[in-house]
Amino acid sequence: MSYTQPPPLPSLPSHPKSTTNPSHRHFSSLLPKPPDFRSLKHCRKIRCELTRFDNPQKWTVDCVTGSDPIHIILKPLPSSLPMASTAELKSSKKVCLFYCAEMKALAERVAAESDAIELRSITWRTFEDGFPNLFIANAHGIRGQHVAFLASFSSPGVIFEQLSVIYALPKLFVSSFTLVLPFFPTGTSERMEEEGDVATAFTLARILSNVPISRGGPTSLVIYDIHALQERFYFGDNVLPCFESGIPLLKNRLQQLPDSDNITVAFPDDGAWKRFHKQLQHFPTIVCAKVREGDQRIVRIKEGDPKGRHVVIVDDLVQSGGTLIECQKVLAKHGAAKISAYVTHGIFPNRSWERFGHDKNGCPENGLAYFWITDSCPLTVKEVKNKPPFEVLSLASSIAATLQI
Repeated sequence: MSYTQPPPLPSLPSHPKSTTNPSHRHFSSLLPKPPDFRSLKHCRKIRCELTRFDNPQKWTVDCVTGSDPIHIILKPLPSSLPMASTAELKSSKKVCLFYCAEMKALAERVAAESDAIELRSITWRTFEDGFPNLFIANAHGIRGQHVAFLASFSSPGVIFEQLSVIYALPKLFVSSFTLVLPFFPTGTSERMEEEGDVATAFTLARILSNVPISRGGPTSLVIYDIHALQERFYFGDNVLPCFESGIPLLKNRLQQLPDSDNITVAFPDDGAWKRFHKQLQHFPTIVCAKVREGDQRIVRIKEGDPKGRHVVIVDDLVQSGGTLIECQKVLAKHGAAKISAYVTHGIFPNRSWERFGHDKNGCPENGLAYFWITDSCPLTVKEVKNKPPFEVLSLASSIAATLQI
């Protein structure tokens, strides 16, 4: 205990009632017996150290006696505060995750990634005339909560009912709203080649840009590997597009392969190279290109050498698969030891995935060693599950992390 040396104080009157702040009364039993202030004629301020036995923290007790009555102030010492881990200091944001029927499996995987994500249900029904009859369960229970919706615009027939929910959720007094649309389906219709063409990518972007603002501000829109990066400028100021990628999932998977040191990445055209080469710059690369010969367009190797390498063809999406198959043939012709493929979005209309065979015997001209896709297109995932060469890399961990932004 230390004492300053100010001028002497007058005698202190006695007070029948304590003037200690009521919120600090529980410390009274822990205070040492106060000194006799009448005998400390040269004391104006007393500092002592207080230790709570039920909580090992040190406190500073300031007794300011310059006025009547005495004020006792308890303050924690900065140097004695317990050190918390980074995870404790930054608590996880609690998120209520709604989902469309197609995305149920992915939503369950996302929720399994974090205890901070809670699944909520929507009743999807239709009236006799075919129009949606929808119900958001426990709507009052999400007031003040962070809310997200996991959507799948796999066909025009399911877009309207999901848009109805997407427009309703932000208006339920939620703290924030995030729309996760892993696959932006009209991304390939982003430009006009002649007067009269309709760029439906711009149309869908305008629809999503008008989602109502929640209490926390504009809607956050999460999209994976949108077909053309310039499409970000199609969205208005009432939505915050967040563009993520499935390429980190591919890189992790490639590291697990026994021939991970013999990987070369091939891009089927210049567009794919522009889209992904910076994320895959540590791999040797091959760039293919389509050239016209007469009435045919043939894939040729523009740069790079596949000889003796395990070549992985990378693109953002696949539909009929014609370009990938032509690319596979030319790579095999030039000596690739093994050929695999990766696309973030496996669309495969009309079961076109059946065109891709499995290379079992080291004959890359006959099939692929692996064909990796993500679960952004849930209907495809159901069709190719447990069918080599297909292997699904789930977006669940990436989505769970993005919901914490």
